[in-house]
Amino acid sequence: MKYLARKIGLYAFIAWAALTLNFLIPRLMPGDPVTLLLEGSQGAIDPAAKAAIAKAYGISDDPLPVQYVDYLRALAHGDLGTSISQFPVPVVDIISRALPWTLGLVGVATVVSFLLGTGLGVLLAWRRGTWSDHVLPALTFLNAIPYFWMALILVLVLSVHLGLFPNAGGYERILFPGWTPQFIGSILYHALLPAITIVLGSFAGWVLSMRNMTVTVLGEDYVSLAEAKGLPSRHVLLTYAARNAILPSITGFALSLGAVVGGSMLTEVIFNYPGVGYTLFSAVQAQDFPLMQGLFLIISLAVIAANLVADVAYVFLDPRTRQGA
Repeated sequence: MKYLARKIGLYAFIAWAALTLNFLIPRLMPGDPVTLLLEGSQGAIDPAAKAAIAKAYGISDDPLPVQYVDYLRALAHGDLGTSISQFPVPVVDIISRALPWTLGLVGVATVVSFLLGTGLGVLLAWRRGTWSDHVLPALTFLNAIPYFWMALILVLVLSVHLGLFPNAGGYERILFPGWTPQFIGSILYHALLPAITIVLGSFAGWVLSMRNMTVTVLGEDYVSLAEAKGLPSRHVLLTYAARNAILPSITGFALSLGAVVGGSMLTEVIFNYPGVGYTLFSAVQAQDFPLMQGLFLIISLAVIAANLVADVAYVFLDPRTRQGA
């Protein structure tokens, strides 16, 4: 409990720091959306109305400390403000619409990639020195390919040339959103190619890291002792080797789960997928301060929560953590 209490206190401080940076960064960026709106109107909007427009958008001229207190007070009431680029839609509504798309696509793809990668990594480590070692160069090459480049190649080949998948959107625009077989099928069909991109882009990394860690653990004395006792090979592999080798991957997986909320921005932008990453990209382009703040806040808290879950998992997976506490 002391170990967990220290971790909770640490992450509470990190969460406060994230809230503060989330408040400061958009306000320290050059330019402001009201000025951009007036410049883009080409004289259609009277510059004398700038103050009224700023007030309607919720942009205050108060000193930063006053704005910071108002910001924390609004967060305490669950108010993330009103979007500037989609005025007068609340930021909470925009995030609540985009979040399920990202969780469904990036979340499922990340879990599938981790499970397949770690499982294959353990198997390749156990079969080291055999034909399976010839797979490693291909995995290394696959791990070196950037997300966006792979996404562009898959779109060009599978969508543009072969026409097997749609190249943009989350569903057919002619369909009305609802829990109907046609709409659900359209969602799955549009999500398949982005999901393949995410799985292929991260799968090889999990395989290589898990294989290397498992090979290292298999050389430990306690594994040799377990084999000398005549324990079944599967028991030695899963209970002694894989359980200890997976510990470093737990941290990476927790970070990946935290990053799920932020979405794979480049992938979502390339596929024009209506998730959190694409919404954040649009908010940055429009200098939508409230929407950017809301998205950064959700992403930061998700990463912090994922790390806390990883630390809790370490307590149960690694007895040395409990002894150190």
